[in-house]
Amino acid sequence: MPLLLCSLAACAGDEMFTASGPGASTNWQWNLPVGFPTPLVPIENPMTVEKVELGRHLFYDRRLSGNGTQSCASCHRQSIAFTDGRPLGVGSTGEVHPRNSMSLANIAYASVLNWGNPNLDNLEQQALLPMFGEHPVELGLSGQEQELLARVRNDTLYARLFRDAFPGAPTIVTVENITKALASFQRALVSGNSPYDRYTFRNERTALSPSAIRGEALFFSERTECFHCHAGVMFTASTNYVGKSFREQEYFNNGLYNVDGQGAYPSHNTGLAEFTGQARDMGAHKAPTLRNIALTAPYMHDGSIATLEEVIDHYARGGRLISSGPHAGDGRLSPVKNGFVNGFAITPEEKADLISFLRSLTDSSFVTDPRFANPWPSPAP
Repeated sequence: MPLLLCSLAACAGDEMFTASGPGASTNWQWNLPVGFPTPLVPIENPMTVEKVELGRHLFYDRRLSGNGTQSCASCHRQSIAFTDGRPLGVGSTGEVHPRNSMSLANIAYASVLNWGNPNLDNLEQQALLPMFGEHPVELGLSGQEQELLARVRNDTLYARLFRDAFPGAPTIVTVENITKALASFQRALVSGNSPYDRYTFRNERTALSPSAIRGEALFFSERTECFHCHAGVMFTASTNYVGKSFREQEYFNNGLYNVDGQGAYPSHNTGLAEFTGQARDMGAHKAPTLRNIALTAPYMHDGSIATLEEVIDHYARGGRLISSGPHAGDGRLSPVKNGFVNGFAITPEEKADLISFLRSLTDSSFVTDPRFANPWPSPAP
């Protein structure tokens, strides 16, 4: 069952949000960028300063993998907006994931957390998948729950961090509390200080170059149709937050493959269709946020497009042509392709403008913010 959600204000009466002396937790202050709505937070896991700090330590701790070789940060590096720079994720045992590691920037606003799985819609549940999942193996902790808890309990720093984060809990170091702390840290990863933000929401008229301003007009035009799938302040169609009238869950087939002439995607990566069994959902994947997109190459759910220039070429054509090999086919002719992927004419100058706009979504302060950095001394655990 999904966790009940509340706004920070609605949760304010909870004991966890009252700093009233020793053993109490400290109310989390969002300090959100101008133009950003308030994220939804589970009632069962209100945000506190102590929980976020515990989550930061856990996020960067390689003891959270079965063989001690990887942490969450191995696939979500701050310097590249919490992605990994690889086409496909690689787990702690060397097993290659079928999909690209998505950015965690502004993940607090995401209504869906995976490329094609609609069933995991909160970060507490999501954390269990890389930790204990077997297909594929990521952190490789399946069958090692007690070993994980022993590693954490035997660390004197964690003894304090868990006590501060979960005051009064009868059993402090549990898998549930580990996932709550990890989720809290991830919700804190708010990115909203890009040149685009300063221009749009803070009226800094020199924050965007003339080229980026022209590119913005192209992005939001009916010619390119980019804004339909990458909508709103988060530049993604799958969002939720306090005051939103409905929870958006959107998936799109963008004509990346058409291996059988009927729109089929490679059998190991069929997107939403894997979970619904519906032909109309073949190849439908989440449209990820475009914030910090210049840092998060390669692109698409399988990392199969290397550069922003190639991404624009793909959409300008209206679908990708693969001339040979096991995935040969013309995505432009896919009968299940989304109706907004129609192709468009674009000059080299306009393409450069569009890329300038996409680069203006880079929040340099986010990827260097010490609040989100590795807290462990080198070498980390």
